[in-house]
Amino acid sequence: WVWKCDATNELCTRLPSQGNSNSETLYPSLEVCRLICGKYGSLWPQPTISTKISDELFMFPLSVIKFEFSIKDGEAKEILQGMPNIFLQLLSLEDTSNCPQTTNKVTIHITVNSDNISLDWSTNETYSLEVKTEGNQNSVQIISNTIYGARHALETLSQLTEFYPRNDGSTCLAMVDEVLIVDAPVYPHRGLLLDTARNFISVTSIKKHIDGMAASKLNVLHWHITDSQSFPLDLPNLPNMTKYGAYSADKIYHPNDIKELLSYAKLRGVRIIIEIDAPAHAGNGWQWGPQAGLGDLAVCINQQPFRSYCIESPCGQLNPVNPNLYTILKVLYNDIINMLPKGEVFHMGGDEVYIPCWNSTPEIIKFIGDKPRTTETFLDLWSSYQAQALKAYDAGVGNTNTPIILWTSHLTEIDVIEKYLPKERYIIQTWVPAADNLPKNLLALGYKIIVSTKDTWYLDHGFWGSTVYHNWRVVYNNKIPRDYGVLGGEVCMWGEYVDETSVESRTWPRAAAAAERLWTDSSISVNVAAKRFYRHRERLVSRGINAEALIPRWCYQNEGQC
Repeated sequence: WVWKCDATNELCTRLPSQGNSNSETLYPSLEVCRLICGKYGSLWPQPTISTKISDELFMFPLSVIKFEFSIKDGEAKEILQGMPNIFLQLLSLEDTSNCPQTTNKVTIHITVNSDNISLDWSTNETYSLEVKTEGNQNSVQIISNTIYGARHALETLSQLTEFYPRNDGSTCLAMVDEVLIVDAPVYPHRGLLLDTARNFISVTSIKKHIDGMAASKLNVLHWHITDSQSFPLDLPNLPNMTKYGAYSADKIYHPNDIKELLSYAKLRGVRIIIEIDAPAHAGNGWQWGPQAGLGDLAVCINQQPFRSYCIESPCGQLNPVNPNLYTILKVLYNDIINMLPKGEVFHMGGDEVYIPCWNSTPEIIKFIGDKPRTTETFLDLWSSYQAQALKAYDAGVGNTNTPIILWTSHLTEIDVIEKYLPKERYIIQTWVPAADNLPKNLLALGYKIIVSTKDTWYLDHGFWGSTVYHNWRVVYNNKIPRDYGVLGGEVCMWGEYVDETSVESRTWPRAAAAAERLWTDSSISVNVAAKRFYRHRERLVSRGINAEALIPRWCYQNEGQC
């Protein structure tokens, strides 16, 4: 088979390889055809500012690529110089050493205007990418304000390059020969939540998710690392947490694992935000208090029948009336702070506190005393816990201005949130359905938010209870507010029903559909985006990510026919 670009409809048409006119421009694979067919070719996510792609290709072997850098000496330069290695690895998935176009040369010059290596909500990820070809010389100019913009440009350039099988049996790389792209994301927070507490996921598997994020220009891995089921994070000064909370000795994340993942992610333009969910979702790992003479650090741990003490088994909530808890939290937070980049935000969880647990605990009932055991009383207790936990965190980090993220909960209801949670400190991650007005109401009060729309961006749905599976079209079509207070959004892969054998295909490529929404927030229809998305799914698979199938192979090879 060969493919021809139908420029009018921006579709690649499959044709028999025999009997076609030599005057037609035909391509040996759909992937090569897609490079130049349509305004955006095979790019994912779609660039936002300007895009010009020619319909001509420049062929060369991998060996002729040369890099040049313009950036101040220092750590930023060291990181930047490691980014081309990833680019070259992607272009090494097939052997092009037998490509005869050895006199063709490709020079990639990268200019980065700042040596700031911080990756946060203020990081400028804008880049420009220009490709020019004269004779046998291909020149690529990348200009960005930060190393992360340059990284995005290299990802885009990789998507403008494809393996080209020639009639003589050799294979070359083919790059679009004239390109001008200026690009920047709409939202600074473009995330994937990965839950590794319900079922342990190895460092190797987490890296593959980071690879998928890099390919899709997602930039935040929200790591839900602990829950009531397990506490797999090794804390140097609190060894009992994993002793009592890990599933086994080989299912623990050690400080060196965190360091390795942070470095791996940074090179791919991804920051890691760690979540220690509390005061609910805290059970196994917290049982050791009495043996240490500290009393009950958590209550209702593993109690049955669980529906009397929590929403999901096993139960467990921190004990807000035990002063020793806050001493331990200070140590816990300090250990985590020492693992993370300076100034990194922290996620304190804060959802699904189950009042009947606290209301059935004698120690807590005694503490409440003569106060009425109403919802308001328990909300006051909860907010007191949150204030003391924040104080413990601030003591560890040495300042009082680190942004703290919390899930929406009873404490974030519009009529009480300003009483309990100062907007200067807290960013609220909403997980309500698309029809719920809570995000807009929070914005009206002046809070900054991160959106995780429950009925479109919860990737675990469809496999338990009455939940419904959200296919990639539903994920893509979910729009979130464009407002100064909206930092961005996250798709969430909760881990109750996935483990290492299934988490990749359950997450990908649907997470990439949200990536274009968060990078581009385009008004195009999902049907127009489909041909690029199907190509991106194939790209993820070629990079070793087990992304689930979306359509029959015939439909992929025959664009617009299904």
